[in-house]
Amino acid sequence: MTSWTGRTAAEIAAVVREKRVTPREVVAGHLERIARLDGRIGAFRKVRADAALAEADEVAARADLAELPLAGVPLAVKDNLAVRGEAHLDGSAATPDTPADADHVTVARLRAAGAVVIGLTNVPELCVFGTTEGINGITRNPWDTDRSAGGSSGGSAAAVAAGLAPIALGNDGMGSLRIPAANCGLVTIKPGFGVVPAGIGNGDWFGMSENGPLATTVADARLVLAVLAEKEFESAGQRTPRKIAVSLRSPLVGVTVSKPYTNAVTEAAGLLAGTGHELRRAEPPYPVSIGVTAIRHWTAGTAVDAAGLDPALLARRTRVHAAIG
Repeated sequence: MTSWTGRTAAEIAAVVREKRVTPREVVAGHLERIARLDGRIGAFRKVRADAALAEADEVAARADLAELPLAGVPLAVKDNLAVRGEAHLDGSAATPDTPADADHVTVARLRAAGAVVIGLTNVPELCVFGTTEGINGITRNPWDTDRSAGGSSGGSAAAVAAGLAPIALGNDGMGSLRIPAANCGLVTIKPGFGVVPAGIGNGDWFGMSENGPLATTVADARLVLAVLAEKEFESAGQRTPRKIAVSLRSPLVGVTVSKPYTNAVTEAAGLLAGTGHELRRAEPPYPVSIGVTAIRHWTAGTAVDAAGLDPALLARRTRVHAAIG
């Protein structure tokens, strides 16, 4: 029997559209892998085994199966976005355990494209921190379980890196997609304001937070982003030349960017130049206050999200963070 775990979303969707495999077979294979591996990784807060299998059968019965870009693809969803029939607990004992009446718009778009929500992924409390641990345990890096998967989309990243789902939905205010993608060796993008609907918490951390994909390949990230944004994006074969600014400047006064990071940027710039893009060196005019401004938004966003929750049920570090905000 062919295993569909470890395959890309594009590969899975193609064979499902051609009816060479059923969505149920794909989802069942991923559920088996989750049952076998997630006990030591901690990617999922909740696995939707029965619901996912039922939804896989619904996808198989769709009249438009042959046109679905994500036909039968298992999807992991960060536990701060609404999934119909499930509570999103945001990593906290203080949030209400009330099932959502409807999907978040991003979840709805992915489901309409044929994806099957296989589970809700672990997050730090209120998605505040850059590592993922709390009342639902620790999310560990699948490559080395002594290390962190990052955060706050750590559960989503760990799920994809471990082959528990080929794609995941996360979001990012101050690195919450980019940190776990870097930790777990994945591809992601913070799309830019207004490209993908936000609606994360109470006010999107004053506009800083955006939803985006986590995937193992650029092609899968582009595929998911196209569904989320309801817009097509260029493939690698198109390569329209772009003007790209490259900066090695630190945004924070007195803080230097260390060699591994400058090397990575320089290497990426070389690759881009080699494919026909026009690059120039840039020195962004970061204001001296940018560090303080970022901390103000980060803590104040937490204060807004914590409003109305019982402080006694929040972890001490979350209470302090919100109080500062």
